[in-house]
Amino acid sequence: MKARSLLILAAAAGTLAACSTTGGRLPPTEVIRYHLGEPIARGTIRVEPLSSTGPASIEFKTYAAAVETALLRNGYALPQGDAQPDYIATVAFTRANRLGPPRPSPFSIGLGGGSFSGGRGGGVGLGGGLSLPIGKSRPQEIIGTELSVQIKRRMDQSPIWEGSARNMAPVETLAKIDAPSQAAKLANALFTGFPGESGRTIEVK
Repeated sequence: MKARSLLILAAAAGTLAACSTTGGRLPPTEVIRYHLGEPIARGTIRVEPLSSTGPASIEFKTYAAAVETALLRNGYALPQGDAQPDYIATVAFTRANRLGPPRPSPFSIGLGGGSFSGGRGGGVGLGGGLSLPIGKSRPQEIIGTELSVQIKRRMDQSPIWEGSARNMAPVETLAKIDAPSQAAKLANALFTGFPGESGRTIEVK
């Protein structure tokens, strides 16, 4: 999927502090979608990884299943038997974490630059230093996760819709939430109000 830069996330220190103490509650998700401004046709669809090298990881399959569920909820259907689908949805996700130096409050959180993939199908950059001061000197590690999807016609491979959803949360928070719940939150946010306003960044709680 064509990589697109999302806007820099900015949050008050109090907001992130609340995220770290909500016992497993994920923070809001930032979403942006792109399309041609025309009605998005429905039909049969198949979910595939952006990259086809190597076997799909269990984690990738979890995110792909969440995307498939969101697509079915928005009017698409799975092809029956050996039938070819009308559309292909390519899925990629990345995850990055980095412990940065303590920063005074308020501070900004930047996502961009280096990245590494959390599973087969990576390709959208997500990285940078994310830190939340605790007291005066001890930062807290934050993990950023991004889910990206592109829908294209199978016949000519022309894209009709694409979007990305990303959020960030302290490591301790993510440890309390199972992978299917994390994947469902990103997929549900990405397809909120599908197809959405092209080029507009929204925040989904």
